[in-house]
Amino acid sequence: MTSAAGSPPTGRARLADVAALAGVSVGTASKALNGGGRMRPETRQRVLDAVETLGFRPNQHAQSLHSGRSWTVGLMTTDGIGRFSTPVLLGAEDALGAGKISVLLCDTRGDAIREQHHLRNLTDRRVDGIIVAGRRTDPRPPLTGIDPSIPVVYALAPSTDPADTSVVTDDRGGAHLAVEHLLATGRTRVAHVTGPEHHQAARDRARHAIEHLRGAGLELATGRVHFGEWSEAWGRRAADAVLRTAPDTDAFFCGNDQIARGVADTLRERGRSVPGDVAVVGYDNWDTMALACRPPLTTIDINLAEIGRIAALQLLQAIDAVPEPGVHTVPCRLVVRESS
Repeated sequence: MTSAAGSPPTGRARLADVAALAGVSVGTASKALNGGGRMRPETRQRVLDAVETLGFRPNQHAQSLHSGRSWTVGLMTTDGIGRFSTPVLLGAEDALGAGKISVLLCDTRGDAIREQHHLRNLTDRRVDGIIVAGRRTDPRPPLTGIDPSIPVVYALAPSTDPADTSVVTDDRGGAHLAVEHLLATGRTRVAHVTGPEHHQAARDRARHAIEHLRGAGLELATGRVHFGEWSEAWGRRAADAVLRTAPDTDAFFCGNDQIARGVADTLRERGRSVPGDVAVVGYDNWDTMALACRPPLTTIDINLAEIGRIAALQLLQAIDAVPEPGVHTVPCRLVVRESS
């Protein structure tokens, strides 16, 4: 039995049903769904409206055979706990989902053998491309043994090969935002407490903070950067060391939010008002830390979701044979809360 004109047929909708409802040929309906072919915008829209009305789901296998694409993208991460990779993944999915592309997540846990295992699996699945997301900003070697026809984009941790496409956070701009904010609030004795010196993020943020202070005719309150660990415990110890060396310190710029929370704890225990006596600014805008800090923490948001989104858009361009090699930076933003 045929359905009434304009009403959805019973059972699972077919492409022919979509074409009939839209008043076009099956070939035109197929081209409209695949984004190919030249047609009037209203014709393409009629097909899309028919898809919505009928709840039509394209046959992905058939689409793959027709286009030579799998409509899947691999996302490989070294971040086992997801602190950095999850926001990057969400940002990438936002961009890829609009094109009906699925994401396959692989966690290498920083292990080269596991990375090769996942790479073989993704290649066997004929993914259209791969995003490699790091948990630190340190450059990493490019993937090895990969099919050269599969484009790769590196997110957060750039590739050491300048011919690759990498999307990273703008640590120079982030450090300048933090220092400029402290100077704008009248602070002139700024201490800098950060993570391990062998981490590029710690070195870069420290170097740019010093650069901006010197541009304003100032030096660090203690005359040096306090490198240590990415932890609250280090923040507490470092705050005590800074107060012993430079008791007139009126601001702390910290390399991440965990350190900043530890600094705020010590200042409170030593009877220093935050921000009355000493202002504190963190880095990363990790809500778990920033909002639990007492008082809530002013910090630099490194825009992880935007890094993922831009990485996905760069990958889509590379899939379409229009790659943009080189390092692309994503601006940070200042999030002002009660600690400053």
